[in-house]
Amino acid sequence: MATMVESPPPQLITTIEWSMMDKTKFFPLYTLSSFTVRCALYPLTLVKTQIQVQRKKEAYKGVTDAISKIYRHEGFSGLYRGFWLSSFQIISGVFYITTYEGVRHELGRYDITPNMKSFIGGGCASIVGQSIIVPFDVLSQHLMVLGLVKGRASAGSSNNTRINPLGLDLNKRMSKAALAKEVAVKVYQLHGPLGYYKGYAASLAAYVPNSALWWALYTAYQDELLKISPQWVSHLLIQCVAGTLGGFTTTILTNPLDIVRARLQVEGISTMRKVFKDLWAEEGLFGLYAKGLSARLVQSACFSFSIILGYESIKRVSVSEEYRPRVRW
Repeated sequence: MATMVESPPPQLITTIEWSMMDKTKFFPLYTLSSFTVRCALYPLTLVKTQIQVQRKKEAYKGVTDAISKIYRHEGFSGLYRGFWLSSFQIISGVFYITTYEGVRHELGRYDITPNMKSFIGGGCASIVGQSIIVPFDVLSQHLMVLGLVKGRASAGSSNNTRINPLGLDLNKRMSKAALAKEVAVKVYQLHGPLGYYKGYAASLAAYVPNSALWWALYTAYQDELLKISPQWVSHLLIQCVAGTLGGFTTTILTNPLDIVRARLQVEGISTMRKVFKDLWAEEGLFGLYAKGLSARLVQSACFSFSIILGYESIKRVSVSEEYRPRVRW
């Protein structure tokens, strides 16, 4: 009597590739997830930007000090200043993730390691994303820091110097939409059409290596964690931890470039070289490297964990039926 030979279980899929997903499910769910994450974490982005552009510690001593002061003086809405302009990043986010997945898919035809595919894909995605979002980024950052106190003059003093590179009337009351429009007009009047792309080179210098490193490190950390984790540990949890570790590592490596980018886009009058020199002269190594690092680490950890949680969950929901048995949550 012939014995039945059991076929081995199907190999689990650790990375859901672009070709495995139903795009009609993926894009709307990804857009909703991206908006939700950015909405929840926007106050950290605002605080990080304000800390980066302040001189030394003129306005805030740290993250908690910044949040408490903004909330005390401006209320909850103060933590979301410039949010609606910044939310246009969702549009660039769709192009970003499409480019990332598309490049990885094309590179799959060649003998390239997963880490390198992620590195190249992340860099290409950032170039596309930044080319779309920089004008909105410039305007939203002007709104984020507009009126931020410079110096340590006493509260309520008319002598307080405030950040106002566009020369707006800070005492004029207007709606958020009207203020955003006036900022856009002032940027054009002062710097012309290229003013909306002020700091574009710095943005590429900051975000392209950041994106490339983050995706490569995410892939590498995920592979290593899968090797040492028991089978019962959630694969999605491993991916979230890998994303967070990748965010921490990348933030520490690229923080100086992000400080320069923020200064250029807000002040709009310097070059990358001059901003580097000014930071070194004003605050030394701390200003050039560690300024706003704690705020950015907190933002990066929360953002990386949340983005991966949403992104990988949506990929699982969107995966084609034929691959579902091989995907582990």
